[in-house]
Amino acid sequence: MNKLLLSLTLILIITSCSSREKVDAIYFNGTVYTVNANFEKAEAFAIKDGKFIAVGSSMDIRNQYQANEEIDLMNSPVYPGFIDGHAHFIRYAKGLHEVDLYGTTSFNELIQRLQKHVEKYPEESTVLGLGWDQNNWEGKQFPTKDTLDLLFPNKVVMLRRVDAHAVLTNQKGLDLAGVTANTKVSGGEVLLKEDRQPSGVLIDNAMNLLMDKIPAMNSEQTKELIREAQGNCFAVGITSLAEAGLDKSQIDLLDEMQKDSLLKMRIYAMINPTPENMEYYFSNGHYKTDYLNVRSFKIYGDGALGSRGACLIAPYSDDPDNYGFLRSEPQVFDSLAKVIFAKDFQMNTHCIGDSANRAITNIYAKYLKGKNDRRWRIEHAQVLAENDFSKFGDYNILPSVQPTHATSDMDWAHERLGEERVKNAYAYQELLKQNGRLVLGSDFPVEDINPIYGFHAAVARQDNNNLPEGGFQSENSLSRIEALKGMTSWAAFGQFEDKEKGSIAKGKWADFVILDQDIMEVPQEELRTTKVIQTHSAGEKVYELK
Repeated sequence: MNKLLLSLTLILIITSCSSREKVDAIYFNGTVYTVNANFEKAEAFAIKDGKFIAVGSSMDIRNQYQANEEIDLMNSPVYPGFIDGHAHFIRYAKGLHEVDLYGTTSFNELIQRLQKHVEKYPEESTVLGLGWDQNNWEGKQFPTKDTLDLLFPNKVVMLRRVDAHAVLTNQKGLDLAGVTANTKVSGGEVLLKEDRQPSGVLIDNAMNLLMDKIPAMNSEQTKELIREAQGNCFAVGITSLAEAGLDKSQIDLLDEMQKDSLLKMRIYAMINPTPENMEYYFSNGHYKTDYLNVRSFKIYGDGALGSRGACLIAPYSDDPDNYGFLRSEPQVFDSLAKVIFAKDFQMNTHCIGDSANRAITNIYAKYLKGKNDRRWRIEHAQVLAENDFSKFGDYNILPSVQPTHATSDMDWAHERLGEERVKNAYAYQELLKQNGRLVLGSDFPVEDINPIYGFHAAVARQDNNNLPEGGFQSENSLSRIEALKGMTSWAAFGQFEDKEKGSIAKGKWADFVILDQDIMEVPQEELRTTKVIQTHSAGEKVYELK
């Protein structure tokens, strides 16, 4: 009798094992935020061929599946891979080996960093830098080229402002660009000193006069920098991003890399609207692979608030003769919208000022004509007139915002806008009410690459020192659930990829991140201390904390 029972037990065990489906990996005993439609939590999931094939309890997953690799998450929190809804990835990559000017607290500090760089790389004939912000310096005045002329008379110096909407250059750079006191640029400005000579600061479209003359890196150098930048993204949990403005040659480079399995991060590439780019993509249509999606155009409506290029309905409160400017005439934006709509592409327009937001949303309304699924976006949607918010809901326009912009700008935004107008700036809750979705991003390298910092800024409306107490205009803070959706499922929706990424669900790519603490539960003031333990793309571990 005992022998019979033993035999039956062995048969049941063998039958049970053989009936379990084989998969590549099982992760169990975790706190898994699926970010599905019901925002359900799970304990485990199974992965096969780079995708989630089941999500559920540890017992159910382990009873139904078997794998050579079974990982005990030991109750660690797991989230869908973070999606940066608006970034400048290739610009960030190229800037990795430029002069780092972020966080400079004075023009003198900027000069010191420049000098150290030139001492280290004396052979460079062109010195590039990125990240200065005069709003963080005493006096908050734009710098001039005079010191650069004295120290670097034989080198071209080009230093981009933190928002990349202004550059500071020296006389050598102005000469290369052909800029004089009489140079006029539509959609841009050459700033002049009191003596009516160029100061060295070029705003928005005026920057192109110089930038177009700077020699480009070769493709192999760029690829190496892209791989380094991709590693940095994985280290902070980013598995996908929207690249906000590329030319065909740059998209082709990314395409080469993904074909060679060098690109393991999913990139939603917005196309710059040059005649060459439009001719090619309108003729060839959308382009989609597992790691590259090309179906949208990035349009620049206006400039930035910090450099007073954002286009306002009323003049700047701290510069009463200045309204900012549109980067092109309204009829140009209208013509772009018409052809982009006809060719079934997505239109994503940079709008900071309330005048730019009004002009572009009015044009969108003309072509979208009510409810639709075109998913046209306003990038930044930073300052709006009160009666313009409703257009986002009326025409299903998606706002794409960057929470760290609010916390970076909060110390001086009221100076630019005044105490009343600033109340309708960085109004994320008001925007969210219109459509029920909000795409969150960083705009890196303008802001820090770490999406946890954006999450903190969205929910706390505070800077890296957890200030101000109570948060900046906290009535527009997001809940933690809203913020997490904004950097996962809602961001995926904004890229037409909500069926394949953005949540931990059967059939979607196994892109996920494991953190050292639960950002949905940890005290708000501790959010920024969160570290990424592992990042996975299509089931492959692409980063692990050392």
